[in-house]
Amino acid sequence: MASPFYIAFWNLENLFDIEGSPRRSDKIRRALGDSIKNWTQDRLDRKVSQLASIIIQMNGGRGPDMLGVCEVENEHVMTLLVQALAALGRTYAIVHHDTQDRRGIDVGIIYDADLFTVEVQFNHFVMRRTATRDILQVNFFTPQGRRFVVIVNHWPSRLGDETRSEVYRAIAGETLAYFHQRIREVLGNNAPVLAMGDFNDEPFDRSLEDYALSHRSRTRVVRARNPLFLNLMWPLMGAGMASYYYGNEPCFLDQFLVNKNLLSQNAPIRVVPESVEVLRFPEMVGTGIYPIPIRFGGMKTPVNLDGFSDHFPIAMKVREK
Repeated sequence: MASPFYIAFWNLENLFDIEGSPRRSDKIRRALGDSIKNWTQDRLDRKVSQLASIIIQMNGGRGPDMLGVCEVENEHVMTLLVQALAALGRTYAIVHHDTQDRRGIDVGIIYDADLFTVEVQFNHFVMRRTATRDILQVNFFTPQGRRFVVIVNHWPSRLGDETRSEVYRAIAGETLAYFHQRIREVLGNNAPVLAMGDFNDEPFDRSLEDYALSHRSRTRVVRARNPLFLNLMWPLMGAGMASYYYGNEPCFLDQFLVNKNLLSQNAPIRVVPESVEVLRFPEMVGTGIYPIPIRFGGMKTPVNLDGFSDHFPIAMKVREK
């Protein structure tokens, strides 16, 4: 049987281009203000090197077959990250699209072009009074020529007044559910769909359960006629794991959602049971009471050149017949 595909997601915490970058629009420059001050090439290079040192360790030192990312400013910084992964000897390619986010941060996918080919990509606009990240959908073909739909998300922040921002994440959840339905209508009911990202809400929040139609019951998802997702993070939550910490409180903002076509034992592409994990390599974890990720910082926060990100990466495996 073929080896499983190793898929990961990581919020890279403000992977921005350098101060004064010619690749930055005037609008984004004004929005960032002096928060980008002193973000030098040396600091960007160090940040990329730190991130790459973790990505290289994924998948038993082979690196991920596919990596969804968020909080990247542009394709240039993603290219720098791919170049820093050269030691893996893999043919990594990038899917990225500039969105209308106020600060200019985007989502993207790094994937092994020897394994996957891109059929088409879509950027689904999330309707909001102030612009936010699009939802990125990429239809891949696998080595066996099967279509595999991957959707990368980074939903509006919950910082500040969580109650007031909740409605925006509900809109994002409804947008994801709408396009999940459209995928079924266009590609057929058997299309396998994986949604991953930083949802800025937890699996039990309304944006995911009531709007994105993401649930914890495998039976409910498999038997439903409606396009539901199974949220794969529930077992890890029960084990006390977390991908993010806020005020020393564990949170599971980073998640994998799969539809029923990735769950059947006989599915052409299916999730490998119990393969979902939070990646916490020792050098990433703080030494305090709580296993908080060590931040790299920047953007008006202190820079720690030995840090990485304020989120832990998550990973899973899928197997193709």
